[in-house]
Amino acid sequence: MLLSLFLIVGTCLAQSCWRGAQCNGPLSPAFPGPWESNMFAPRSRTIQPRDVLTLLKGEHLAKYDHERYFTLDNTTTALVFDFGIEVGGLVSVDYTLTGSATRLGLAFTEAKNHIGTESDSSRGGSGIDGAVFGELKATASGRYTMPREKLRGGFRYLTLFLDSHAPDTVLSVDKITLELSFQPTWSNLQAYQGYFDSSDELLNKIWYAGAWTLQSNSISGDSGMRTPSPASLDGWDNIEVISSADTVLVDGAKRDRFIWNGDMGTAVPSVFVSTGDLESARNSLEVIYGNQAENGQFPKAGPPNAILRSDTYHLWHLVGTYNYLLYWGDTAFVAKYWPHFTKGLNRTLSLLSSNGIVNVTGDQDWGRFTYGTERASASMLLYRALTGAASIASWLPNAQDAKELKMYYLAQASKLQEAIITNLWDEEKGAFANSPGSGLYPQDANSLALAYEIVDATSAKAARISDYLASNWTPIGPSCPELPGNVSPFISSIELDGHFRAGRSDRALQLIKDLWGWYLTHENGTQSTTPEGFNVDGSWEYRRQRGYTKGEVYLSHSHGWSSGPTSTLTEHMLGLRVTKPAGAEWVLKPASISEVLDRLEGGFVTPKGKFSAKIKRSSKGIVRVEWDTPRGTRGLVDLPGERSFWVRGGKGRRVFRHK
Repeated sequence: MLLSLFLIVGTCLAQSCWRGAQCNGPLSPAFPGPWESNMFAPRSRTIQPRDVLTLLKGEHLAKYDHERYFTLDNTTTALVFDFGIEVGGLVSVDYTLTGSATRLGLAFTEAKNHIGTESDSSRGGSGIDGAVFGELKATASGRYTMPREKLRGGFRYLTLFLDSHAPDTVLSVDKITLELSFQPTWSNLQAYQGYFDSSDELLNKIWYAGAWTLQSNSISGDSGMRTPSPASLDGWDNIEVISSADTVLVDGAKRDRFIWNGDMGTAVPSVFVSTGDLESARNSLEVIYGNQAENGQFPKAGPPNAILRSDTYHLWHLVGTYNYLLYWGDTAFVAKYWPHFTKGLNRTLSLLSSNGIVNVTGDQDWGRFTYGTERASASMLLYRALTGAASIASWLPNAQDAKELKMYYLAQASKLQEAIITNLWDEEKGAFANSPGSGLYPQDANSLALAYEIVDATSAKAARISDYLASNWTPIGPSCPELPGNVSPFISSIELDGHFRAGRSDRALQLIKDLWGWYLTHENGTQSTTPEGFNVDGSWEYRRQRGYTKGEVYLSHSHGWSSGPTSTLTEHMLGLRVTKPAGAEWVLKPASISEVLDRLEGGFVTPKGKFSAKIKRSSKGIVRVEWDTPRGTRGLVDLPGERSFWVRGGKGRRVFRHK
């Protein structure tokens, strides 16, 4: 089992939270069961490596055993310690040194094919990360612990090496421990408030890989990445204060360790159905609201990178606010920032062109080549922001002009929808163009058109868009037209949502296995997380022609924006999702029921209580569906081949023969 990867130090009951953080996370899982064996999260915040590898070829040398020591000397100057999964935090090394004094080096990497005496790249600027060094005195025993500022946000492999030594130097590595910095306010990292399980083991592992990725992206507010000044200097520091909160949700474990609005578009739904840690998401949203410009523009990211150069990331923030209210029902928070929200929405409405679609003024986006200014993806996001705003207005009846704003936003959304179809739909191609008259048909805009229902999910247009998106597939994921030669798990996460909504769960499941399954089983990956992206040839050369000039070593292998399978498997494949704040209303609408996936179940928690559902199909086609939701809620049960019906919260079931 995955939990056996670790040599546990202590028990979760004895664990504390990350240094200085107030412990306020749940103490135990909301849904205990055998599916917990799929968790990558360890029981303890203090862990040790799993294996010892050679430096030269990364070959397996031995199982790590804290009762056994490993020797560095003139013959073996370096060893690699494999933690088995993505980890991050502060390393301590207990040692015994004989002979002359030496300098111990520590280098880190997420990918196996980059192990060495220089770390992979976690920062901007032209400098390299290099390694951390500890000065060890001659003939002594002791413990070396990395300085707090050198916290390593994300890695799987640790290389220990003698940087300078005399022929008589012999260093016995007696014990290696890592203090995990992930999810700083939780004393029990396994206390998930959601779960998923099915008859497909690969899907289960992918779901939990997304959850572990998001835990790695929840960091303390004082541990953001600080680029050295000048940027040409080598090394790294993770001591940037990006929030006064104990925990925030950022883009990646290793880098950038900033609050990015767009990343939360995928990350927040996946957080909700898995760990349930929406505190981190709320704190990140609050940082962005605190840096809104006078003209209503939201920055693309939080400080120290709060630049006002992205109209799409501005809109992602509005979508993120809607998601947070929908999932958690925190009306007090959203009411506080409602004037800021409406000001931001008015900012984008002021950018509508004479064609009635968004005319982008910012020059930055999620990493794609930007091309035209009348950009389809921005218009799709504005449509979602408008429909979300109308819902928020109905959920905040005491907000100023709530009723009038609801009607206004719905009218604006309808006009925008018509303008999008009139100006951007290409009937011959069966897809939306990037801008009027463009020959580019981007993955992002067409995925958003399905996911946010610019077109009716049951329409011929929806079917054709799904067909078009699938035409870009390679064996390891979609080749992204707006970022040629690259696979984007972020945009592909939105594509998953689109295929599910278009009634093509078969495509969604295939894409999950092709892209996320390929990475999860890759010998050079973390085998525990979801990556930022990769090249269509299977290399880590993501965005090499679009700003990532450091190449493979710069890629983040633990990026929450790629966690789409976690939310879509729960909300669409199982079909259990909330439709009003905190699940006051909910829907159970399984995507399909087949022999291929004949058992699945899952659940999540809101302030109203626990929501769960189970589906099982027998070999004779008899389907049993069960649900259990909080009293005081109501839900729409919509089963394949059956008439839908409303139920009150509580336990229920339906048994029928599936044709």
